[in-house]
Amino acid sequence: MKDLSNKDIIHVKKDGLEYIQFRKLLEYKDIKHCFTLKPLDFASNATYEEKKKEVEGNLDILSKELNFDINNICRPKQTHTDRVEKIEDGDEGIYNKKYDNVDGLVTDKKGKVLMLSFADCTPLLFYDPIRNVIANTHSGWKGTLQTIGIKTVEKMKKEYNCKADNIICCIGPHIRKCHFEVDKDVRDLFYNKFKDLINIKEIITYKPENDKYYINTAEINKQILKKAGLNEENIIDSNICTVCNSDICHSFRTEKEQSGRSIAIIELI
Repeated sequence: MKDLSNKDIIHVKKDGLEYIQFRKLLEYKDIKHCFTLKPLDFASNATYEEKKKEVEGNLDILSKELNFDINNICRPKQTHTDRVEKIEDGDEGIYNKKYDNVDGLVTDKKGKVLMLSFADCTPLLFYDPIRNVIANTHSGWKGTLQTIGIKTVEKMKKEYNCKADNIICCIGPHIRKCHFEVDKDVRDLFYNKFKDLINIKEIITYKPENDKYYINTAEINKQILKKAGLNEENIIDSNICTVCNSDICHSFRTEKEQSGRSIAIIELI
C-alpha cells in the first residue's frame, strides 16, 4: 500500500480511513488538523446535495477518529476568491450563507472546525502558537494569483494582532509543477504578477515539444509568504502532488467532473 509519509508528513491509515498530518503541527497540543485521502469523498459545491448522505457518513467516521463535533464545522462555499473571513460563535455550518464566496477562514475560537475542500488546489493551514489563532485557506491557481495566502496573514494580523514571524504555514497536497500545465494566457497572468520573484524562470518553464508552460505554485506561495514576514523554517511543504497520487488523492485534473473532494480541517482545542 502506498505511503505518502516523508520528513514533514505522516500518512495515517486506520480501518479504511486515510489522511495526512503535518509533523510540525502535531507538536502543538492546542490544535487538531488533517487532510483527507481517498476513499472518503466530501463533495464539491455542485455535488454536495446529491452526495449529502455520503458526506455526512464520512464526516461521522472522521469526527470519531479526530474527536471533533460535527455541529461545529465551518465550511464556506469556495469560489476561487481572495476573501478571508473570521469565524465567531454562531457562524458554524456547512455552506452558511454568510460565507458564500469565501476561500479562507480564520479564528481564535476554540472548538470551531475550519473545513475547506480540495481537488488539486493548494491547502494552506496556518497557526500562530503565540496568539493561538488558526486559519484554513484554499489557494487554487486563481487564489494564488490573488495572493490569498498573504491576505490570510494580513487578516490574522488585523483581527488578532498576530505577528508574521510567529505564524506557521503548512502547504498541503496539490497539483505540482510536473502536472500544472497551462497555455500562454495563464502563463502570462502568472508571469506579469510574479515576474519580480528571484527565480521566476525556474518557477515558470516552457516545453516546446507540446507548447505548454508549467508553473510551480508551491514555490510562489513560499516566496510571497516569506515576503509577508513568515520565517522560512515556518513554511512547511507536504511535497505531495495530487495528480501523481490520484489513486489516493482527489484530482480534478485527472478525474474532471467526476472528481470527489478531500478536506483540510484545523481546530483549536
